[in-house]
Amino acid sequence: MADKEVYDDAVEERVINEEYKIWKKNTPFLYDLVMTHALEWPSLTVQWLPDVNRPEGKDYVVHRLVLGTHTSDEQNHLVIASVQIPNDDAQFDASHYDSEKGDPSGECSPDLRLRGHQKEGYGLSWNPNLSGNLLSASDDHTICLWDISAVPKEGKIVDAKTIFTGHTAVVEDVSWHLLHESLFGSVADDQKLMIWDTRSNNTAKPSHSVDAHTAEVNCLSFNPYSEFILATGSADKTVALWDLRNLKLKLHSFESHKDEIFQVQWSPHNETILASSGTDRRLNVWDLSKIGEEQSAEDAEDGPPELLFIHGGHTAKISDFSWNPNEPWVICSVSEDNIMQVWQMAENIYNDEEPDTPASELEGQAS
Repeated sequence: MADKEVYDDAVEERVINEEYKIWKKNTPFLYDLVMTHALEWPSLTVQWLPDVNRPEGKDYVVHRLVLGTHTSDEQNHLVIASVQIPNDDAQFDASHYDSEKGDPSGECSPDLRLRGHQKEGYGLSWNPNLSGNLLSASDDHTICLWDISAVPKEGKIVDAKTIFTGHTAVVEDVSWHLLHESLFGSVADDQKLMIWDTRSNNTAKPSHSVDAHTAEVNCLSFNPYSEFILATGSADKTVALWDLRNLKLKLHSFESHKDEIFQVQWSPHNETILASSGTDRRLNVWDLSKIGEEQSAEDAEDGPPELLFIHGGHTAKISDFSWNPNEPWVICSVSEDNIMQVWQMAENIYNDEEPDTPASELEGQAS
């Protein structure tokens, strides 16, 4: 039995390496930008910071990223990375780019410690409309709401203002609505999507609860342009599209992933664009406006019409990704094998132009 497992692992590794070689060969045709960087430790999370620096006399702009660390025995820490993204008209020359590595900046002393959960958790969400209001999701089946503008108790500790207890299993993710300051959503291993209203006095019962998927629900994202639309991603390998006005009916199910989905995020620049990633080492970009379009049999083999792009640059599970808020179509993704990639698909893909390179010249990219 053990021999078979070793053999299967070896076969899978060979397939992954072969797929990666094909992907690498095709990158000039599929991308306008690809940067790959090996981190010292794998990061379970990544987020672009909102600031942009435009150095005088340089043909690039500097963006910043926050990364986490998942160390073996050392203290986990946060990393702030600078990314130099070339201007559209820049000529590529590596010598023009600074490659200084920052030094660890000593001790970090937290301003506040937020108390309320009994176990660890992953989901966090700042309220974009109510300063200082933070939600967190936990393995203890609860959601905590903190107001960090409250006066801390002894030792910089702030207790949860409200604890929501509607889920019956691990709460995987939580997210504030982007337009309504009192609404938020949560998803959990009980396969449910719940919508909450902080104005309600009942913290044990959400305003809406729906059986969203046939397996654990790992992530959710509200559309930044349409106040009623949200998406959820699940261990059932699908992304579901929902309308808050009628949660009894799933609007659409996006199907192409081969394994669990752990992250889903709407583009900050395009109302119909959504991305998802997970255990299958793929980051899929979807376009809602293409749902239901006619396809040739050949195209259908590659996926449904709404599947705009598959990023195949990772050779391990993708832990997280983040859309750049300032540069349209630029994404940073991180995987469990320490790899961080900053990339932008080729413009002809999202603009529906005919590619410069005929499909016959592209090597077949295994999904």
